[in-house]
Amino acid sequence: MTGGIICILSKEFFPMRKTILFVVLVVMTMVFVWPSVALAQTRRLPSPTPTVAPSPSPSPEPARIDITQKSEESLGPLEKLLRDQKLGPIWPTNPVKYAIRGATAAKVPANTIVLLLLLPIVAFVIAFTRNVIGIRGFGIFLPAALSVVFVATGPAVGIGLFLIIVTVSTAVRMILRKLKIKLQYLPRMAFILWAVVIGVLGVLFAAPLIRFPDLANVSIFAVLVLVLLAEDFIRVQLGKSAKTAVGLTFETLILSLISFLFLTLKPLQEYVLLNPEVSLLGTALADLLLGKYTGLRVMEFYRFRKLINGK
Repeated sequence: MTGGIICILSKEFFPMRKTILFVVLVVMTMVFVWPSVALAQTRRLPSPTPTVAPSPSPSPEPARIDITQKSEESLGPLEKLLRDQKLGPIWPTNPVKYAIRGATAAKVPANTIVLLLLLPIVAFVIAFTRNVIGIRGFGIFLPAALSVVFVATGPAVGIGLFLIIVTVSTAVRMILRKLKIKLQYLPRMAFILWAVVIGVLGVLFAAPLIRFPDLANVSIFAVLVLVLLAEDFIRVQLGKSAKTAVGLTFETLILSLISFLFLTLKPLQEYVLLNPEVSLLGTALADLLLGKYTGLRVMEFYRFRKLINGK
């Protein structure tokens, strides 16, 4: 009896779940992607020819700072924070701070240290959304890696490349099945990777026509992570169904955008750099507490609302 009720509620909840996640993804995409697109369009607009005496031109809008790159824009503020921080005795509260000073003195980029300190927090956020809220995804590594890709390329380029890679890989898989070409798993994935490379090259070759600044700075690291996500997408398609693969991919994008927000939050970057001991120990404690949670997820409260209310 209970199994039948759960089955009915699952069928009732699935369309609502997709609607909720779709709205969340659209809102987050507008928040993160639209400023990048607007900035790119602003850069493409030609400056009008002055007809009167020239006046001081307004300062240009600051470009997006890529914390994954070793540049003056990303390193300068972080290194200044470290120089201005006053440290006490090394033991027992400051060992990591002194280790960070030694690493930066040895030319280890401060932005790399910040990203490493933020990754445990991002992993906790992804685990929290899975265990407490109920948003799934392709594990923890892929959403976290995809969020770093969004930091490196910008959400607009990252989501665009991701959709292109997933579309190309799915189309190739369907063509192979339509033509009844049977290949073993690894050769088939190699052929799909070949098609994905052709698709990405086509987009990069079209960069002069698109005139999108961030597209010209795409690194091989970003493409490899996106291809890795596409491989998981194809694996789920083969093992389960296209609907399940689309749902997991959709939720992975949401998790990646949420993680992107944490990675680019400047106050959080400064806090973990200046207080690494508190950040690392606090995240570890939060992981242990989260691992003890065995209650219903937020989405399950809605999914089983009739059963909970006894109706």
